[in-house]
Amino acid sequence: MLSEFSLIDRFFARRAASARPSTTPGDTLGIGDDCALLTPRAGEMLAVSTDMLVEGRHFFADVDPHALGHKALAVNLSDLAAMGARPQAFTLAFSLPKADEAWLSAFSDGLFALAERHDCELIGGDTTSGPLNLCITVFGSVPPRQALRRDAAQPGDDIWVSGTLGDARAGLGVQRGEWTADAADAATFRAALERPEPRIALGLALRGIAHAALDLSDGLAGDLLHILERSSVNASVDVDAIPRSDALRRLAPAIQQRCTLAGGDDYELCFTAPTAAREAVQAAAHNAAVPVTRIGTISALAASTDRPAIAWRNAAGAPLTLTLQGFDHFHAE
Repeated sequence: MLSEFSLIDRFFARRAASARPSTTPGDTLGIGDDCALLTPRAGEMLAVSTDMLVEGRHFFADVDPHALGHKALAVNLSDLAAMGARPQAFTLAFSLPKADEAWLSAFSDGLFALAERHDCELIGGDTTSGPLNLCITVFGSVPPRQALRRDAAQPGDDIWVSGTLGDARAGLGVQRGEWTADAADAATFRAALERPEPRIALGLALRGIAHAALDLSDGLAGDLLHILERSSVNASVDVDAIPRSDALRRLAPAIQQRCTLAGGDDYELCFTAPTAAREAVQAAAHNAAVPVTRIGTISALAASTDRPAIAWRNAAGAPLTLTLQGFDHFHAE
């Protein structure tokens, strides 16, 4: 039977050491001491983010452990992407009901496959027995004046999103039995839900171009509002312009709207940029090999006492009356 330390050594510590990326600063000390030591890249600030994944809340009990390893790190790397930060290292803390060697092997394979793609080294963490919970803290670096923050949107900015929205929520709906899809579309939705792709290259390419940014983890309706509130601005969004996959377009219009606007788990970037930067945005997207779509406009608040809001419109510019909110972990649907 695996002990705590043999589990760490077999599935995490040895692999972290053997896969150490050449771009990691030389002063880094990883697994094996009371603390890890991490040196930011010269002239840059550390960007730090933590996300927790809980069985039954963020993933199903029967999820493929390789996919879960991927997603556990991907959702954290997505936060770095939204800041325009380059990944550097991460810690992993988790509780397990039992030390299942086959499960741990697949989970660590999925985790390290993504970590190695982004030169992100595991430098520490903790493990214990208990209900399945995963908590990763990720570290990156970004030049101080190039970080993409939520409080920098300006009136007149375009609103952009990367990739397509809604497939992850569609996948959740299929698994819950809320709606049905054919086998091919169901596979598309499930892949979006279980294997999101952090947009690191796009976040880096948008440095010096975008004003404000975040990643879409809780749904466009809720997440875009975070930018508006931090920047004290309003937004107008063309619902028909929101990019969606061919698979999602085969679902009923009402389901498409629910998934794209309030679905969550997309992990695409939503960002604002001045209209003069449209060509630069498209060039950045091309260089990052990630499609982007312009979906709306930022506007000033009418009065200092007004609360930021999103005006939803169709392609013809007609207003839509929608009651939407993002995902709330304490009031989840």
